[in-house]
Amino acid sequence: MYARMINSQLVVGKTDEAVSIWRDKVAPGLKDAKGFKGAYLVGDRETGKGVTVTLWETKEDADAMNALLPQTLALFDGFFVGQPSLETYEVLLQV
Repeated sequence: MYARMINSQLVVGKTDEAVSIWRDKVAPGLKDAKGFKGAYLVGDRETGKGVTVTLWETKEDADAMNALLPQTLALFDGFFVGQPSLETYEVLLQV
């Protein structure tokens, strides 16, 4: 299994709106994507810092999402303090 991690910092006060957009517009498409295993949005409302973690069956499934990243990030125009960063990792242990 592989994890795609997007580190970001939102404008303080935009967290609830960003979560709503993610839940309503991003998540439905992911649920139908090949190899999708789940997702977590974690963050700090006071600082706006957060991490989006999506889990994928294979690295190829995870990498296939790179083509959709620009249009996904466009849904959050004006929400980010800086450019989010993306990293992909192999899940080495799940308990």
